[in-house]
Amino acid sequence: MGFTQAISSVLGQYVSITGRAPRSEYWWWVLFTVLLNAVASIVDTALFGPYTLLAYGDAHIFTPIQSLLGLFLLMPSITVAIRRFHDLDRTGWWLLLTFTGIGAIIVTVWFMFRGTEGTNSYGRDPL
Repeated sequence: MGFTQAISSVLGQYVSITGRAPRSEYWWWVLFTVLLNAVASIVDTALFGPYTLLAYGDAHIFTPIQSLLGLFLLMPSITVAIRRFHDLDRTGWWLLLTFTGIGAIIVTVWFMFRGTEGTNSYGRDPL
């Protein structure tokens, strides 16, 4: 699955948690969100200067464009992660593991492995 196909697949299934997402779909989505956040950060700085609407010392608390982008990308990011767990034949509730410190590392490592081949309990192999 290529970059544009992965992005259109994730956005086409904006709130769908059914089915499976292969590694390529998930990691292309991660790259897309990182690049989009970098662009949003540059635009925020260009429009609002080094200090955005609210600042506490050197820390930027509110960046309007990045905040809106984050709200827009939150749901598809969660759903593609759940579908990625489904590809590994695990329930989406494993995503809660990321709220622990070591859990985020474990989930990242799991997401690097290939999903189950053939049909599993969440559907057919997307590849």
